[in-house]
Amino acid sequence: MSDAGDVAQYNDGNRAFLQSFLARGTLTMEEAKPMIAAILSIQAKERGERVVKPDDVTKADLDYFIEAAAEAISPLDYEIRSTQHQVSRDRVWALVNSVSDPLTQLSTIHTADEIYYIKRFLDAMFDTYNTKRREVMAVNDMQALETKLRKGSARQSNGGAGTQPQGSDKGLTTSETEKLLRSLIDEKWILRGSKSGYYTLTPRALMELRSWLVDTYNDPDEPDEWQKIKFCMACKDIVTIGQRCADLECNARLHNICEGFWTRRDKTCPKCKTAWDGKHFVGPKAITTRDDQLRAKRSSGVGKRRRADVDEDENSNNGGEGPSGRRRRTQIEEEPEEEDEEEEEPDEEPEDEEPEEEHSPIRNRGSRRKSNHVVEEEASASGSDE
Repeated sequence: MSDAGDVAQYNDGNRAFLQSFLARGTLTMEEAKPMIAAILSIQAKERGERVVKPDDVTKADLDYFIEAAAEAISPLDYEIRSTQHQVSRDRVWALVNSVSDPLTQLSTIHTADEIYYIKRFLDAMFDTYNTKRREVMAVNDMQALETKLRKGSARQSNGGAGTQPQGSDKGLTTSETEKLLRSLIDEKWILRGSKSGYYTLTPRALMELRSWLVDTYNDPDEPDEWQKIKFCMACKDIVTIGQRCADLECNARLHNICEGFWTRRDKTCPKCKTAWDGKHFVGPKAITTRDDQLRAKRSSGVGKRRRADVDEDENSNNGGEGPSGRRRRTQIEEEPEEEDEEEEEPDEEPEDEEPEEEHSPIRNRGSRRKSNHVVEEEASASGSDE
């Protein structure tokens, strides 16, 4: 293929790359390959060389175009940043305004009411659903459409006055909110998990909002205390999906994709040396795993109480005595109350139980009728023996 060095200076090919980059907002290697291949192919044809295929494009080619674009936009207070996707591991590049506030940028394409909603949406992500015990940092479909988010409340974001949109906060209707969420997905600010149904920030949003998130939600006066926004101990990027230290007071966090940590033989927290068991999560998994565990335990507790009820029915129908004439002891096993705050995460995510079957009144009545029938037969047999 053509060497990237053949593009001697900033030219039409570089301009085409930058325009395409601006239109996308973000770029990965796989997305860049056909773009660069098309540009290099045009230049190759002018020199009478063969067409460049996407698979011929290398990382060095992309680096060249990225560097040239970054130099061109620098006087305009823009820069190109990159990060790894927290799940897919893909390297993501984004054009970031290095001066103006991100919410101010959004106000150029969104109404004041929409900006107010976006701020409440971020408050829900990084304040309401981001606590010391449960760092979800995501909002599901139902929460995103709640009235308190759509219409607002007395509480506003902690952001500075410079981030406050102009005009009164009239709120949004449900349909307006759904339309805005789709727009934010298209603009690559948020993404929605197809399985979890949770909205999380995209790599672009995390790069654009990095400073704003820290200034808004962290306490600079208590750097050693638990903070809302935390960074990976390995790559130093913000963690919204990953793992956390078992010590609730420790700020050590790690992306699942940052495997360098796992080469540690002692498997301890790199900050406080607490045992790192990989069972404490950051992101939607922090709540889905916990809910599955509690659901399974509740189902197990119901089953134990049902069996105890059947034994008690047998005793009561037989005068409290078994076939041998000895009085049975009814031992009812009671589940202790759920210690929700002290619950530990399971080794792996359990599959959802089917509580409807265990709660079925038809099955319970059938069990009691069967028990009564057995007791009557035993009583008849005992009478005939006498």
